[in-house]
Parts: sequence; structure tokens; C-alpha cells
Amino acid sequence: MHVVKLSDPTSSVTAQFVPEAGMIGTSLSDAGVELLGQRRGLDAYLTAGKTMGIPILYPRANRLGDNAYTAVNKTVTLTPGENGVRADPNGLPIHGVLAAYPGWRITAQTENELTAELNFGAESQLLASFPYPHLLTVTVRLIQQTLSVHTTVTATGNVAVPLCFGFHPYLRLPDVPRSEWTIETPALRHLALDQRGLPTGKSTNQPPASQKLGDTTFDDAYDSVEDGAVFAVSGGDHRIEVHFECGYSAAQIFAPPSEDVVCFEPMAAPTDALRRGGYRCATPGETAVAAFAIRLQRIREVANTFPD
Repeated sequence: MHVVKLSDPTSSVTAQFVPEAGMIGTSLSDAGVELLGQRRGLDAYLTAGKTMGIPILYPRANRLGDNAYTAVNKTVTLTPGENGVRADPNGLPIHGVLAAYPGWRITAQTENELTAELNFGAESQLLASFPYPHLLTVTVRLIQQTLSVHTTVTATGNVAVPLCFGFHPYLRLPDVPRSEWTIETPALRHLALDQRGLPTGKSTNQPPASQKLGDTTFDDAYDSVEDGAVFAVSGGDHRIEVHFECGYSAAQIFAPPSEDVVCFEPMAAPTDALRRGGYRCATPGETAVAAFAIRLQRIREVANTFPD
């Protein structure tokens, strides 16, 4: 399986992506120190869809509230185990249908940039679960200690394409206990969830915040994320920022109790939006854009830029 390694010409940061394994990002390291959660590894992603690194969640992030949805005047019934559909422990479809999907094609590649595309409209298996023909393109670029992920959706048929996708970057800080990590979040609206992880309809506004992670766990949903919003985790010598540059108005923060990872997940629409509404569309002939970036910093280096 071909692994594409990107090198930052301005620093010691490198990244790795595997287009034929669903265009997943498998590594983001600084001077050889891995900053992505490897979890069960690439093999488990290939064989069972167990996420790691930076997977794309497509065409919908998080879960649906049922095995059927109606969007843009089309009603679709999903069957877990078929056409790439996977179920969560409650039997609800989760994280789309592109886990480890091999149909991506590299269209451009340099030392620090990679572009791959997937013609969704040409894949009957994919259209069975999401019947909206389009071209999906992802470009990743590594420069100035920043990995940018630029996604475009071009509607190629005569029907609009709902935009409900996202990414799931698993971030980790080396040599620092999880309890000592500090997470920072922008102004958001916190969405109350039921026991299945679905929005209840209740919400509360949340101001910008900074807190020690400690033993706190997260699997929390948010919307009202503004373009340019920044989430961050820091500890020891490292600070990792996730910039929601454009097109991601929702987010999930995930920090499980049993793993030293935290995720700030860019989402184009809130959980279950395909059933509930609240998504934008790429109209026929239009290209919709979404972008986020992961920026790495060495805290001591930042501190040393200021005079004593």
C-alpha cells in the first residue's frame, strides 16, 4: 500500500497519507515525535473501520438517528454492513461510508502537497447510500509547521449535494500526562445529547474557555462555530491548534477516558443533520469548499521569541 510522505520545507515536521486507504492521514510528527493518536493502527482501519490518525467522515460525520433519511427530495434506507455503512453500539449508522475506501486517485503530488479525488457519482456502491453525484477532492499541504486540509465538493448531477461531512483528527501530546493537558475552545453553542449521542434540541451558549483536561472526558457536540475559530491542546513543549478556517460550522470534542488523545472534529453540519436539516448544499454545477488546518508549535520556541 502506497504511503505518501509530505515534508515541510521550513521545519522538521512531516506527515503521511494513504490515498488508497480512504485518504487517511496516518502520521503528523515533529522531529520524529508522533502527534497523532495511532490507536489500533492502520490495519484495524482497513479491516474494521476503526478510526485513527486523521480519517475523513463522509458523507456525514458522527451518527444518524435512524437507518433512513430524506434529504433533497430523496429518501434513502441504509443497511449496516452493506455499501460501506457501519453501525455504532446502538445500531445507528456512524461516520459515513468511506472508511478505508480504495477508490481515491492521486491527481497532484509534490514534496509538501498532495491532491486526491473520488468520483462519487461513478461508484454505484457509494450512490446506494448517498445518491447525490459529485466529485470529492481533498488537498493536503504541509508548510510552516501547519498541515492544511482543503476539501471541495462539486455537484456533477442535476441534484444538490448535502454537505454533512467532517474529519476526526486524533491529537496527542508526547511525554505529558493527559491530566496536565490544557484545552482551549472558542465561543460555541453546546448541544445537549441523549443517551444515544443524538441532539435533544436543547442548547446553551458557551464562552471561550481554557481548562486542564485532568480526568474530564468529552464526547460533546457544538454548533455556531465561526470561520476562523481555533481549538487547541497544549502541554510540555508542544501546542497543537486546529483552525476551522471555513465551511465547518459544527464540531465534536472527543476525549475518551481510556486513551491519551483529544479530538477537535471539524463538521460541515451538526450530528444527524441529514435527517433533521441544518446543512448547506453544493448546487448542480457548483463547487463547495471547506478547510481546516492543524498548526504545531513548540512552546519554548514561542517563549524565546519575546525579550526578557
